[in-house]
Amino acid sequence: MKLGAGPAFHLPDLTGVVDGVTVTPPEAVRLETVYYDTPDLRLARWGVSLRYRAGEGWTLKLSPSSSNGLLERDEITFAGGPKKPPVAAVGLVRAYVRKSELVPVARLSTIRRRVRLVGADGGRMAEVVDDEVSVRDGRRVAARFREIEVEVAGADGNEAVIAPLVDRLRGAGAGAPDPTPKHIRALGPRAMEPPEVAPLPVTPESPAREVIRTVLAESVAAILRNDPLVRTSKDPEAVHQARVATRKLRSHLRTFGPLLEPEWTEPLRSELGWLAMALGAVRDREVLLDRLRERAKSLPASDSRSASSLLHLLELEIESLRKKLYGELDSQRYVDLLEALVAAAHSPVCTLDADQPASQVLPPLATGPWRRLRSAVRQLPEQPTDPELHRIRILAKRARYAAEAVAPVVGEGATAFARAAAKLQTILGEHQDSVTAQAWLRSARVTGRRAFVAGELIAMEHLAAQDARAKWPKVWKALDRKRLRKWMP
Repeated sequence: MKLGAGPAFHLPDLTGVVDGVTVTPPEAVRLETVYYDTPDLRLARWGVSLRYRAGEGWTLKLSPSSSNGLLERDEITFAGGPKKPPVAAVGLVRAYVRKSELVPVARLSTIRRRVRLVGADGGRMAEVVDDEVSVRDGRRVAARFREIEVEVAGADGNEAVIAPLVDRLRGAGAGAPDPTPKHIRALGPRAMEPPEVAPLPVTPESPAREVIRTVLAESVAAILRNDPLVRTSKDPEAVHQARVATRKLRSHLRTFGPLLEPEWTEPLRSELGWLAMALGAVRDREVLLDRLRERAKSLPASDSRSASSLLHLLELEIESLRKKLYGELDSQRYVDLLEALVAAAHSPVCTLDADQPASQVLPPLATGPWRRLRSAVRQLPEQPTDPELHRIRILAKRARYAAEAVAPVVGEGATAFARAAAKLQTILGEHQDSVTAQAWLRSARVTGRRAFVAGELIAMEHLAAQDARAKWPKVWKALDRKRLRKWMP
């Protein structure tokens, strides 16, 4: 937690602020730091920073998450000299930088006074730093400011020391919590502008092109924001969110196609399809692995080792697919696509009809995916095939995305419809995941005990698929209600 402080502030004695905690004597160091960004400060505006600090090397901080005034940030360090950012660091912010360049944008000299709080076991619990910062413009000091920072170590439970520390510091004259990073304060108002891609508020009176621009911007921003997380994290959620954003974009371009120039739309949809396949290959296998790991927990203990050996094949497959995905994300083709998406988020190429009020022209377009879904369901045989049910799921997803896109224009009715469509998407997704799991298990080239375990898992998945088949008609009936469609023309 960061706190403001004036020139007269003195760091108080922190002894006894927490029972059983020892406070080390204060130490002082001088820090020379250079921050790098694009000329238009894209990193800063996304909440990202890249710095070189003499004696420490390079540090990349990704967008922070914040709760109860506390900041949590992913920090990644790189070795390298001071002249230019390391290639690996540049790669992690490629989605933000794209065809621009990283240049020095702020030089800070900091006198840091620091005390550490050590627990009874000798481990560091927290530290408090008092930073006097000078912003340099060549040899001239352009500005000065001061801040106090309380940082806890990662161990569980250490957060409890923050409140009494902050109380002691505030009592000594420190200011209110202020999460603004040093380089943002140094760079000034330009660094506090919205990110390069940011949705704008819309109303029913807004032109249709503004609503289209906003829904495209939401998904483009999600792709850009998740790109570094896809590259740095094994957390499947990052790939999932990037894939969802990609699919939403393709769906929106299709739904609102009559108001968009096809010569502009079709190449964009095609390239988004390429990206969706690259993300989907990883995402589908990660979902499958999580699913089968959970299923394996219910197997007899005697089969546990064979199950782990079987699923290791899937882990190796995911590792290979991730390497392929990283290669795609490092390609010029991907950079070109991101440039096109940012341009689309700023100014989609619309027809003249898109200048009409959104409340008049968008609801009829958003109704189209629903009609295609209802028609497809009515044409199903009594016992639909697995691919036919998968097709219904895809159409339900498109109907949901369309309703969500026009909800700011038509109101709560579209939101309620989208929620009901999401339930249909979920139950049919369960069915498809089960079908996919059975297919992978049957294709796995294993023998002996592992083959027996694969058979046990197939039996479980078969039951899960049958259960989803039994439930989806009821979920469909809940969606196919007139009151959910009052917003449709």
